[in-house]
Amino acid sequence: MRTAIKTFAERGYYGTSTMDVAKGAGISQGYLYRLFKDKETLFAALVDYCSDRLRESVATAAASVRGTDPESVLRAMTASYDEVIADRDVLMILMHAQCSVGEPVIGEAVRRCYARQVEYIRSVSGASDEQIRRYFADTLLSNVVVAIDAAAIDAPWARALRARPGNT
Repeated sequence: MRTAIKTFAERGYYGTSTMDVAKGAGISQGYLYRLFKDKETLFAALVDYCSDRLRESVATAAASVRGTDPESVLRAMTASYDEVIADRDVLMILMHAQCSVGEPVIGEAVRRCYARQVEYIRSVSGASDEQIRRYFADTLLSNVVVAIDAAAIDAPWARALRARPGNT
């Protein structure tokens, strides 16, 4: 899985072949097809893997919060999300997946990822739909900030994208 994540992260679903993945993993393409029905199924498994990493991270963050204030729980979850996407390969799989939702199996994996994240966050945070929507808006903006390396840019527009309440 790590090799497949690294390989697909570099060139995306459409730019990566199963031969690229097999070669990187040191296995035959035939063996890869014994593990995964096709390239789409393999990529969907990567989306599921990244979704699991996100869920485990927010679960740990939620458990660390004292009290039940939804905003406090969501702040901790946002910080944990930022830690997960600091792994650029995971970030790129998530971003490439959103660009590949036209592939039925991948589209279903992406929708499943969001459904699991939303419902889990709702259940552990007690957040309203508006708070959940804002959480996702903030975390998806974090994707862009990390992908374009806005942290390395000292310009007003980059600072605006990086700004969060309490850390402007």
